Amino acid sequence: MIPEINRILYATDLSENARYAFGYAADLADKHSARITIISVLENLGPNSETRVRDMLGEEKWEQLKSQHSNASVEKIKQRVSDFCKEMDGQMDSCSFMVDDIRVPKGKPHVEILKTAKEIQADMIVIGTHGHNLFQDSLIGSTARRIVKDSKIPVLVIRLPEKKQ
Repeated sequence: MIPEINRILYATDLSENARYAFGYAADLADKHSARITIISVLENLGPNSETRVRDMLGEEKWEQLKSQHSNASVEKIKQRVSDFCKEMDGQMDSCSFMVDDIRVPKGKPHVEILKTAKEIQADMIVIGTHGHNLFQDSLIGSTARRIVKDSKIPVLVIRLPEKKQ
């Protein structure tokens, strides 16, 4: 049985690794005529830190800053997709039309990614990884590891090739 891939959830932290992983998501989308939803999760500050910042800035200014950060992330993602499509000019039929949604929720990345995958009925998740711990060469990053562990759908974890690191 060949699985149908109609919807791909591509998770990004806007790093170089994630940018590289988008090429895989786009290639899969192109080959399967699938649509891509992009998600970039903004992690919440800890409760104590958020309270301190809110007290220093005031509620209105704090909410404004959070909104600006979210909007800036969406614009950065749109620009990266546009740049990618320009680089792929002629190599893919409908590059700019593959992405049908960009989401920038706040929360724990693995929780928000899995929740979104379920909401959009994704057929697979594509995520880049680079690991940030002592065992970087043998383990995938903690967010990717949690997603692989808890996902009910296939997860394609892409590591930046050594020559690009």
